[in-house]
Amino acid sequence: MEKPNQTLTHIDQQGNAQMVDVTEKPATHRVARAQSIITMQPDTLAMIMSGSHKKGDVLAVARIAGIQAAKRCSDIIPLCHPLMLTSVKVQLLPEPKHNQVRVITECKVTGQTGVEMEALTAASAATLTLYDMCKAVDRGMVIQETKLLEKQGGRSGHWQTED
Repeated sequence: MEKPNQTLTHIDQQGNAQMVDVTEKPATHRVARAQSIITMQPDTLAMIMSGSHKKGDVLAVARIAGIQAAKRCSDIIPLCHPLMLTSVKVQLLPEPKHNQVRVITECKVTGQTGVEMEALTAASAATLTLYDMCKAVDRGMVIQETKLLEKQGGRSGHWQTED
């Protein structure tokens, strides 16, 4: 397990929440990848994969939701900086063997702060959209393993999950 950073950058010396000052940081190319998984009944996944859901193309709607969420991350997460994203990709990968859809997101920016939160927010919104669109037929769906997979750029360099 990764050793936690000893300094919480969003907390000032008095313990108050603060937005991190990135004024003096150089703009660099940054990339983050994240995932979220939603597990469901086999019939629900079959319906999604066949495109027979009465609400239409569930995967396309979830992809757009993920892209929109990444673009609006700073509206959702209070201390995130608004970023001019240069790319947002959302892959929805049905995995029939496990009755799940794995969502993999990738966000890019050239800027003074990273895009981890945008990638995580995109993955979360995509799986939440899958849940919303399919809850009428499967309320027992489970969203799990929402996590950062990789980040590149910035002062801390490259990081990748060990799994």
